[in-house]
Amino acid sequence: MALTYNQLSAITEKKFIPKAVDNIFSSNALLQRQLKKNLLKLDGGDSIIQPVIYAKTSAGGWYSGYDTLDTDDNEQITAAELQWKQAYANISISRLEELKNSGDSAKINLVKTKVQIAEKTLKDTLGTGLYSAGTTAKSISGLRVIVTGTGTTYAGISKTTYSWWRGQVDSTTTTLLITVMQGIWGDCSIDSDRPTVVVGTQDNYDRYYALLQPQQRFMDSETAKGGFSNLLFNGVPFIVDSHCPTGYIYFLNENYLNLTVHQDENFRFEPFQKPTRQNAATAKIYWAGNFMCSNCRMQGVLSAITA
Repeated sequence: MALTYNQLSAITEKKFIPKAVDNIFSSNALLQRQLKKNLLKLDGGDSIIQPVIYAKTSAGGWYSGYDTLDTDDNEQITAAELQWKQAYANISISRLEELKNSGDSAKINLVKTKVQIAEKTLKDTLGTGLYSAGTTAKSISGLRVIVTGTGTTYAGISKTTYSWWRGQVDSTTTTLLITVMQGIWGDCSIDSDRPTVVVGTQDNYDRYYALLQPQQRFMDSETAKGGFSNLLFNGVPFIVDSHCPTGYIYFLNENYLNLTVHQDENFRFEPFQKPTRQNAATAKIYWAGNFMCSNCRMQGVLSAITA
């Protein structure tokens, strides 16, 4: 008996979609790390709210004996707010394709191919979104919004007005040197609170490789398990992400970065349906969330490295 669309949906969701999602995760180095270590699932809300600490307690310090102690309060906490962003990938099968692939096995193989195409679409959508510059209103907020100096607003907080919300940016240095990397590293470090990963293009990864002596080349085993080659800088992995913009090297503290997703729209598969005006069937994979940073000050970037 030939497969119905209900059966085809069940097979797709059970056999192909989990594999597609796994491939999406492992196809983007930064995305893989976020999903493994920093994925935050929420159950709803009009928007995504992140409390942000921006000041110390002003009432405190040394005292002696019967000194009067200051009990005044001061503003210390605000909130960063991001809107939900949505992404999807479509899987369509026309009646003509169905006829050409009429056997049940042929249908399953056709669907598998279509899922692979959807997988690549989602991979590019999410991978590009992590580095977005805020020019696409419907996209998630990316690193080119998060790691900026003055002149931008991220999560409702102006980087021009509030210096504590600015990233550490070097947009003038064009030649990669260890001292340059160490400079931006130091700018986004406070004591032991330091970047946890360095991300760049293949060209800049190669430039860093060329700077190192052979005995200094080490790999981070955890990142290597995901299939990504990497070197270390100050003990953290320097990894390549094909979606990273040309000339950029990011120094990221992932303790303050969360890929936030709605728990009910985390690569949700919508079964095949037949539109009333087309001789075809379509299914979709849906995602909803955003990329939240709770401390832009601890993120850094070299944005003009070309030599």
